[in-house]
Amino acid sequence: MASQTLKQKTINSAIWTVLGYGSSQVLRFGANLALARFLEPQYFGLMAVINILLLGILLFSDIGIAQSIVNNPRGEERDFLDTAWTIQVLRGFLLWGIALAMTIPAANFYQDSRLLWLLPIAGLTSIIEGFHTTRIHVAQRTLDQRTYNLYELSTQGLYLAVLVTWAYLSPSIWALVGGSVIGALISLVGSYICFPGPRHRFRWEAKAVQDLVSLGRWIFFATATMFAAEQADRLILAKLVDWRTIGVYSIAYNLSNLPREMVKTFSYRVIYPAVVQTLDMPRPELRLKIMKQRRMLLGGSAVILAGLVTVGDLVISLLYNEKYEQAIWMMPLLCAGIWFSVLFYTISQVLLAIGKPMYSAQCNFVRFVLVAIGLPLGYYLGELPGAVLAISLSDVPLYLTNLYGLQKEQLSCIRQDLEFTGYFVALLVLCLGVRYALGYGYPIENLFLN
Repeated sequence: MASQTLKQKTINSAIWTVLGYGSSQVLRFGANLALARFLEPQYFGLMAVINILLLGILLFSDIGIAQSIVNNPRGEERDFLDTAWTIQVLRGFLLWGIALAMTIPAANFYQDSRLLWLLPIAGLTSIIEGFHTTRIHVAQRTLDQRTYNLYELSTQGLYLAVLVTWAYLSPSIWALVGGSVIGALISLVGSYICFPGPRHRFRWEAKAVQDLVSLGRWIFFATATMFAAEQADRLILAKLVDWRTIGVYSIAYNLSNLPREMVKTFSYRVIYPAVVQTLDMPRPELRLKIMKQRRMLLGGSAVILAGLVTVGDLVISLLYNEKYEQAIWMMPLLCAGIWFSVLFYTISQVLLAIGKPMYSAQCNFVRFVLVAIGLPLGYYLGELPGAVLAISLSDVPLYLTNLYGLQKEQLSCIRQDLEFTGYFVALLVLCLGVRYALGYGYPIENLFLN
């Protein structure tokens, strides 16, 4: 009966995750279209670097509070949650202090004095986010994706409305920076409205701190390397090209990144908490269960990704003006390599759930090394197209390294990966053939025409 209950909760959680993520992306996409009409591309490039710097501070200090609440047997006890909340608040102030300290070096490195004001103000979001209720993570633990997605959609909708209105009335970089601070405040208030419960209090329970830190030290390495692997591209490109090009690249990257983010969201919100609750299952039986549930996710991702590679450039040319023309050829290049990231994220959270986050750190470190070396080399050999191609290929070592950990933990999925990779390639060839037959040529043609 218990397993049936868990199965039903997992199915419901999966449905709400897909619906919530899809609705969230529709809102975000609509807002981005409006912002692209009101704001110059250079503002998106500048804000992308600001967000990456702040995200870097956030992830390089991550001790895995959310994962610990989901994983720890005391994850719903008040003393444990209050201790986690206390650490979270203190960390928020620490992050803002680090943002202040790095302001002058960042402004000097990118030779832009605007960062002297923009970075400290945008960094206030760290303090605000530190006061969020930890009951958000309890909802993740209990697979209550209905409440979580309603919270995320409502707060995101209000934030995007403020952001677009500000950009319309005052089209400057301050619309993006100020909007992010207001968005953090909206999210904070919404967290207490949507996840009611006893009032948080400052508490420092030694046992709870020990439990949080024991898992957190591995989470720290995993998230730090994840940041380095996933965000290094824009930080390095920002030194090689101008802000306008970074803004155009960000548009193409965000659109092409949809399948990856969908799978990451599903993996963290559904796969991870579900596996945590089945850790007593024998490893071969757990592997078969994961493989069975993973099939549908891989099949759906293959369809979405093949569609993006095939028509993504047409969507950009239709919806964005000539200022974003370079994004047309970037889109198919970036999309093509994401398949290996899909293979990775559909199972990497399983290694975290069984208490092996070190594998994730290893995978992300290998990807970071390739980006750090391959991106400048690609730019040197082929300028911007060479750099974008290097970024597209950077998911391959991420996936291959993960195979080692899966094999070692008796969770190998290589046969299933080969099966669905063949399916994806066949589907992509079919879609491209139909496109060519309809007279639209191939997605990459725009690169050679320009």
